[in-house]
Amino acid sequence: MFQVAAHVLVRAALALALLASNACWAAKAEVPPQPKGSLVIIGGALRGDNAAVWERMVQLAGGKGARIAVFASASASPDKAGKFLVDRFNAYGAKAFFVPVAVRLDGTDYQAAAEDPALADAVRSAGGAFFAGGDQGRITRALKRPDGGNTRMLDALWDLYRRGGMLAGSSAGAAIMSSTMFGHPRPILATLRLGLDESREIAPGLGFIGEDVFVDQHLLVRGRFARMVPAMLKKGYKIGLGIDENTAMVVGPNREVEVVGYRGALLVDLSKAVAQDGPLNVSNVRLSYLDNGDRFNLQTHAFTPAGDKVDNKLDPAKPYFREPLFSADILGNSTVVDLMARLIDSDQPEAIGLSLDSPNGPQPDLGFEFRLTRTNDSVGYMSVLTEAYSVYNMRLDIRPIVVQRPLYQYRPADSAGNPVGAAK
Repeated sequence: MFQVAAHVLVRAALALALLASNACWAAKAEVPPQPKGSLVIIGGALRGDNAAVWERMVQLAGGKGARIAVFASASASPDKAGKFLVDRFNAYGAKAFFVPVAVRLDGTDYQAAAEDPALADAVRSAGGAFFAGGDQGRITRALKRPDGGNTRMLDALWDLYRRGGMLAGSSAGAAIMSSTMFGHPRPILATLRLGLDESREIAPGLGFIGEDVFVDQHLLVRGRFARMVPAMLKKGYKIGLGIDENTAMVVGPNREVEVVGYRGALLVDLSKAVAQDGPLNVSNVRLSYLDNGDRFNLQTHAFTPAGDKVDNKLDPAKPYFREPLFSADILGNSTVVDLMARLIDSDQPEAIGLSLDSPNGPQPDLGFEFRLTRTNDSVGYMSVLTEAYSVYNMRLDIRPIVVQRPLYQYRPADSAGNPVGAAK
């Protein structure tokens, strides 16, 4: 009797092991393959004459004659935006076509169009797809089902990307590339003071770049690098990429990022950052500026400067700038990059920038200090052609500060410390 029971137990154990093994193999089989395609993530305001970016998109979609599906889903006027973009791609040698999947497109049912098998097959067989700017929430609304599942059209886009096609987007079309995007955020200073309201300010993206990288756009022109930090802290991201206007980040299947276009991109690294509760207070953020032609590998974290910089690494013993570095408006257009460039080529150990609000705004006495510091890991390069800088691994600390209100007029003093013109 004992032998029979033991035999039954052994058979049951073997059966359970076999089921577990089959489940394990099934789970492995369900993991989607690494996409073979490329992403072109544009910070917005892409000019029609920016040939470097337009030509790269056509090339990655298959070259001259490549079929490129144009999505103007984010636009308030998708028909007009779509026509313009189709004409622009065709001017650069593509054979683009408009995809009528847009919430604001008159005379169409966007949900029916997103589930149309013939339309989905046309996109699936294309060489690439492009998402116009506007409101990124309109893109996800058009391509996701009400229950959060993928429409046929979104599955077709993933198939295109996985087999080697090109996915591109500008502004709102860039925001959807990460799995988390901004929804309806407050002004930057309010975000630094109050943190992020996850239900309002953050929304799910489409995640083409993967689960590990956060993407933001219009970055330098609008000083948005500061809002990336609280968003990344909130959602647990260690790496963030912010791209400026009229500029693209090209992400290849080997996970290498190349900057192409007018300006550059900021890489925000929070892998060693330490944050405190309350208004944004974070130390040991690592900040890097990738200029046109620079590369960064998301897997190895290796930087490669552009060809016109690679032989012109800056020597810390021979600094060019020799005065204290300070900005009263760190969120101004390109200010943070200008400070980084001067600091990496300076005899100064740090640069300080401030961000203050209007005296009539909420909490006018609460501002923020941004302290940039050169470390032993900080490296700079300068172009021998344009004198543009690339700066890698600079430390950034952000802390809240009290701004004394009201502000008083400065009055000069004499050698004894008495205000000039005051009664003796």
